[in-house]
Amino acid sequence: MNEHLILMEPVRLALQGIVDRMQSRMMRAAYSSIAREGGDCAAAVFLPDGRLLAQARSLPLLLGSLIPAVAGVLRRFPTHEMVEGDAYLMNDPWSGGTHLPDLIVVSPVMNEGRVIALAATILHHQDVGGMAAGSIPPNATDIHQEGLRIPPVRWRAAGAIDRHIETLLTANSRTPDNLLGDLNAQWSGVSLGARETAALQVRTGPAFEAVCDALLAQSERMTRDALRQVPDGEWQWQDQLDGDGIDDAPVRIAVSLRKQGDALTIDFTGSSPQTRGPVNASPSSMMSAILFFMRSLAPQAPNNAGCLAPATWVLPEGSVVNPRLPAAVNARTATLKLACNAMLSAWSLGAAREPLASNAGVATVLSLGGTRANGERWLMTEIIASGAGASASGDGTSGISTDVGNARNTPVEVIEAEAPLRVHTYAIREGSGGAGRFRGGHGVRRVYLLLEGQGSVSYRGERHVSRARGSDGGGDGAPSAARIERSDGRIDVLSARARAEWSAGDRLVIETAGGGAWGAPAHTRVTPENPTT
Repeated sequence: MNEHLILMEPVRLALQGIVDRMQSRMMRAAYSSIAREGGDCAAAVFLPDGRLLAQARSLPLLLGSLIPAVAGVLRRFPTHEMVEGDAYLMNDPWSGGTHLPDLIVVSPVMNEGRVIALAATILHHQDVGGMAAGSIPPNATDIHQEGLRIPPVRWRAAGAIDRHIETLLTANSRTPDNLLGDLNAQWSGVSLGARETAALQVRTGPAFEAVCDALLAQSERMTRDALRQVPDGEWQWQDQLDGDGIDDAPVRIAVSLRKQGDALTIDFTGSSPQTRGPVNASPSSMMSAILFFMRSLAPQAPNNAGCLAPATWVLPEGSVVNPRLPAAVNARTATLKLACNAMLSAWSLGAAREPLASNAGVATVLSLGGTRANGERWLMTEIIASGAGASASGDGTSGISTDVGNARNTPVEVIEAEAPLRVHTYAIREGSGGAGRFRGGHGVRRVYLLLEGQGSVSYRGERHVSRARGSDGGGDGAPSAARIERSDGRIDVLSARARAEWSAGDRLVIETAGGGAWGAPAHTRVTPENPTT
């Protein structure tokens, strides 16, 4: 046992290094800017029974969902059937996936003919078919409109690619070269993870399995210790989505946190029934929000699934957080962000040591495509950040991905190199953060000019109607806004989820929401950024 204790920290650090290098390798090799620049991808290593052992410090929106995805692969392909060089592919939300553009690759880690671990990657692909370029149609009402749905399949057998599967994938994508390039980047990531994890197991020797179990137990113990420091209680929070893309009626996200001793129940009973539009989030998607929240309770704990052991979660079947097939799900990002924000806000009511105002809870996903003047087709997707909520100790951060979001900025130079666009404005949206003693973080303003040809806009935003709430007397954040300013002077206002067409000379304006403030505005302090108050 002492040997295991001595090895725990070196193995923990080695595993974290492996998954972070998997992430970096995948991003360096990716073709699409959303993965290469935006970092909309993630990597992790699992034990053979599907327990999450280590995950990259990358995108929580994707990381938690790898847990049910790996479980879905194992149900179809048990480890005793796996050989070195195998790789399994899937994206089906009812088999453990998220939404259809997120392709998941899982590969066994072998040593002496035995599976000792599993390496997994997930990446948001530019296009996997469906009714709209980018495969995120904001007006979809059925998952079959959103793209190619893939249950777990064997994509590589002993390293050899199944060309029939690749033919099927490319036939359904508007950007087949990008799809294959990004898929190979995922293979590069899992291959690195398999090699390095196998080498770590050899260096660690017979104690490897026991050390991994000990790391999972340590994460559980630290999370339970954190829960025990909080008085028992129950706290609720409600938020709402600005419609579902089809109907403008608010979509309720309700959560109740019931903490007793070293255990916590996370109950989403009271959330709206599943919607016609695509804001539904499958249970595998919801796992990302739940894992992020549980990790936040003991952030110094090993970065594995041990933190989930003290938690029980309730996701009512047929609701927006557990829809039935064939619900549309491509816009589930807004649902996950508000669900995560609701958990953090409920926890802040009675359990957090430092009260927090609400984050904006917005990660605008924008998919733009079209045809150049010479007939060449183009397509790009990017994610735009918003504002963080303030706390009792300081202002909220502006222009940042919060909670389950962690996507990076896509540089203007990359956008203009890949698409016939000129970015007229990229700036902090001053004044959008809530006013208070400590102001909420401001959102972002982006203005795009279409230079040539015709194009389509798939816009997935949030907070056009609702606002991020302030805390302790602080003001709410400003809502989001989006519009197309036509070259002839007309202005078309976009709703929170919208599709539109535009032409050369038109401008697309995106303004994301601000975070809530903390403390009454009358007590606003003088700062270098705010010298007049």
